[in-house]
Amino acid sequence: MDNRGTPWRSCAAPRAVVRGLVVDPTAVPYVHVSELRVRYVETDRMGVVYHANYLAWCEIGRTEYIRSGGMTYRELEERGVALAVADATIRYHAPARYDDLVRVETTLSDVRSRSVTFDYVISRVDDGARLVSASTRLVSLDRDGRAAALPSDVRETLERTRD
Repeated sequence: MDNRGTPWRSCAAPRAVVRGLVVDPTAVPYVHVSELRVRYVETDRMGVVYHANYLAWCEIGRTEYIRSGGMTYRELEERGVALAVADATIRYHAPARYDDLVRVETTLSDVRSRSVTFDYVISRVDDGARLVSASTRLVSLDRDGRAAALPSDVRETLERTRD
């Protein structure tokens, strides 16, 4: 929880500084930022975050990224569209520990007719240490669980968030 009692918070922020240089925010990909406090249940006996929890944090980033674009994952499902993780890659750089405040930066790196790919950087807020770099590719499924094209308006909405 943050200092206001919420388990995580989320905001939309284009990057305006890259490698110390101020750049035109319209020329930099949209980054959605979510922050959360590491809960005791997410750690092992030594207070270190269990490795699979980082993927759950990626899900938070991805869901909030989609929400920031003007639709919710629930709305997608109600329309018969499900996004199933087909590929996930994760690189662990440093451990997060109990009570750390962590930031999940989510970007949309690819939109195709039947899939979307999100990239994530998870870092510790206090010192900026990179904890994890990750990527997930999600495949669009219909109500019967078969691969299906994303509706054109969904693709357009996702594409707009990248601009």
